[in-house]
Amino acid sequence: MRRYTSLLLTAFLLFILVVAGSAYFAGAKHEDKTRPLREIVVYTTLPAEHASILTNAYEASHNVRVNFVPLSSGELLKRLQDQAEAGEQGAVSMVLADKGTLDKAAVAGFLVPYLSEAGDQVPENFRQRDGYWVGVWYDPIVFCMNRDYLLTLSQVPDTWKELAVQPNVRIGVTDFLAADASANLFMSMLAQFGDVATYDIWRQIHPKVVQYARYLSNPVRQAGMGEVDVAIAVESEVIRYMQGGYPLKIVYPADGTAAMITGTGIAFKAKPADAVAAKEFANWLLSDEAQQALQKQEFYFVPTNPGTLAYKSFAGKNVLLFDQPVQFTDKQRHDFLDKWVKEIRFQ
Repeated sequence: MRRYTSLLLTAFLLFILVVAGSAYFAGAKHEDKTRPLREIVVYTTLPAEHASILTNAYEASHNVRVNFVPLSSGELLKRLQDQAEAGEQGAVSMVLADKGTLDKAAVAGFLVPYLSEAGDQVPENFRQRDGYWVGVWYDPIVFCMNRDYLLTLSQVPDTWKELAVQPNVRIGVTDFLAADASANLFMSMLAQFGDVATYDIWRQIHPKVVQYARYLSNPVRQAGMGEVDVAIAVESEVIRYMQGGYPLKIVYPADGTAAMITGTGIAFKAKPADAVAAKEFANWLLSDEAQQALQKQEFYFVPTNPGTLAYKSFAGKNVLLFDQPVQFTDKQRHDFLDKWVKEIRFQ
């Protein structure tokens, strides 16, 4: 009897061990599926909303968490400088930022060159020639025209000079002092046309401006509501309103336009394992999957990778962009804007 009881007890204990072991391994397996295998830190000048969309989509498909740190251009460059000057490898592994910030980071030695098969497909005007940064998408400035207004025209103005001399037109534009994309347009025109011609264009446009908006979306909304006839605006906002049913049409400036280019760079002194993960994320940003994640949330940027379906679907992929580099110093930028404010904006 005692022997029989002992056997039952042994069998019961073995059963408990098997069940506990199964539960442990099942839990560990489940944890592996839900917990990211890696985490990387990325400094970015993107709005927090864009960063959130990208990190959620990438984590869901690649099991890697991207910890974005939103910063201004100046703050981002200062942190990269601190990491570059540190005596050990740093935490940040990648930068996702505007072209201007990436150019400064590359010149200062805060980035290391990297070019992948996907990055090699990107046209040269959207990447640094030595591979220190690669553009992933861009957002050009366009003429956003109200469709009812278009019906009144015998000829559509499709250059900056034609728009400037267009009679009886109401124009909406974002203040150059309020948004980077708007300031970039002004600086790009100065580099492309020269200061005399650029100031002349804006002197003629100014009396027709109904309102200098604070946000990039406002001129597009005004055009959609018929409050202005033409909005000078970023294409992404125009497409978003068109998707919402607003009666708008995009006209691409035939004499060229500016664009905000967003790109990636691998940080100097990034930890080797983190740098590998960052390169994989950089390649993903050049994919259709990244574009789909943004477009699902109504953010429409033109991809730089011509091998993607998203690129082929954009009518604006053949827009003529200004080809003169914008290489003004901070003082020159300040002086140009100061002159615009004093001689045009408040005249």
